[in-house]
Amino acid sequence: MHPFPTLFPLLLLVTTSLPLARSTSPDHFFKPSSPLLSSSPAPAPESEPKEYFELTHPLPSDRLTLIMRAPGHQPFICQYNQQTSLLHPILPTTRLSPLRGPTLPSNSTSNPKGTNTIASPPYGSVAPSSSAPALLSRANKGIFWNVRKDITKYSSLLVQNYLKFTLMLENIVNDIYTGVYHVNVTLYFYKDNAVEVPLAFKNQNLIAPVLQLPLFGDKSMYDPPADLIIPISAPDSSKGYWFIIESELDVKFDKVRVPLNTRKVVLELYVSFHGNDEFWYSNPSNSYIRMNNLSTPRGNGAFREVFVTIDGKLVGSEMPFPVIFTGGINPLFWEPVVAIGAFNLPSYDFDLTPFLGMLLDGKDHVFGIGVTDGIGYWLVDANLHVWLDTASTVVEAKNVVNICPASQISRSEQYQSLDGSFEIKAEKFTRLEGWVRSSSGNLTTSITQEVRLRSSIRFRKNGTYKAVKQNIKVRREAKVLNDMGGLVSRVIVRGRYPSQSDYMDSSWTEERYLYSCYQCYSCSE
Repeated sequence: MHPFPTLFPLLLLVTTSLPLARSTSPDHFFKPSSPLLSSSPAPAPESEPKEYFELTHPLPSDRLTLIMRAPGHQPFICQYNQQTSLLHPILPTTRLSPLRGPTLPSNSTSNPKGTNTIASPPYGSVAPSSSAPALLSRANKGIFWNVRKDITKYSSLLVQNYLKFTLMLENIVNDIYTGVYHVNVTLYFYKDNAVEVPLAFKNQNLIAPVLQLPLFGDKSMYDPPADLIIPISAPDSSKGYWFIIESELDVKFDKVRVPLNTRKVVLELYVSFHGNDEFWYSNPSNSYIRMNNLSTPRGNGAFREVFVTIDGKLVGSEMPFPVIFTGGINPLFWEPVVAIGAFNLPSYDFDLTPFLGMLLDGKDHVFGIGVTDGIGYWLVDANLHVWLDTASTVVEAKNVVNICPASQISRSEQYQSLDGSFEIKAEKFTRLEGWVRSSSGNLTTSITQEVRLRSSIRFRKNGTYKAVKQNIKVRREAKVLNDMGGLVSRVIVRGRYPSQSDYMDSSWTEERYLYSCYQCYSCSE
């Protein structure tokens, strides 16, 4: 049993109100004051704050017994490129057992107008969550929303003494942007109501869907939670713990030394895209931009892949989910239901246990994070979850199979003047295998993954109409075998992430407005 209660959800509640303004960001739209859009009278101001929300699956804590809470509060005024803010949730000073976990909610308010930013509450320099605040396109009494996240996998952090809990939310306050966010963050601890089943009666052949939206990873790999979490993040926390990636050549590095008695290791990667790459899935090719003498900096095509290296060797990659923030394309679409992942950005999990053979040498190893074809800018950081063999001081391991090539990408484009089409097909097959000999025996971890991406962009009507389609299919299988070849565990995850958007750019008087429709959903089998 863990020496401290495990964690559950993070709830981020933000209340804000924003007056009308014209956006200066591409593919962002604010409701204009022009009467040409509508002949109906303006709606009366709302008297009560409006709740925004994201559709998610229920959390495990919804069926558990709450036994305590630890609140914290912080206002955010003008904190762009400034230090993170320190919160002081009151953590328990004694062991609470039996517990399944604490829950972490937060609450914030703002009036009147705010900007699109990213919030991240880190423990020390370990980031358990990343979120984007809502953006309001019309003046009213404000908005609020709740974000809950199961953070049981970070429970080992609460064992530490004098632990700092910080929250970074970049916010600009000036004559245009006048909103101030007030954030309340609360840890909720729950009693475990479940009855433990003896290992002999547990199902060893798990066909598991992803339990948390978006459907990207296997939650079972964090059960039980890791004994140690090592951050892979920017060394200078004065501007946040994120690495800022400005181009495809801008790979960020951090040195990590893994304990010699490590028996399992998983890298959890957080990533978000902004600036000229916020809508990377709709970017045209550079040749299209050059041939038409366009001034837009949003190019490099519509393929992006986030990759991880160890000592220069590629060990994993992900084609990221196209999250649309609350100010993206048209903020009126996200009132009150925001896009998938907007309030709870997804993280991506890489089981690096097959690579323990190269890590268990008592030396520092260089972890690298980069974005294929990326342009400015991306925010990335990672947490290295480490499970230790407490019954021994040294563990043996060896990498047996390492098939992790670069993605196979084919591109085709046809265009005449501003009209044309762009097609991208990408595929990747990965197979990793390695054994670890610890006090639990000699266990072999085998991981296979197949990823396919299809992307299509079409320009018509002299470039004023753009249709974007993208579809990502993923299949992952993770198996653990004992030294006799017997199956210890098996997890299969299948996911499909289709998205479609249509843009039409029309001119009225001196202003230009963007209209679009967006459809995005995910599923697993």
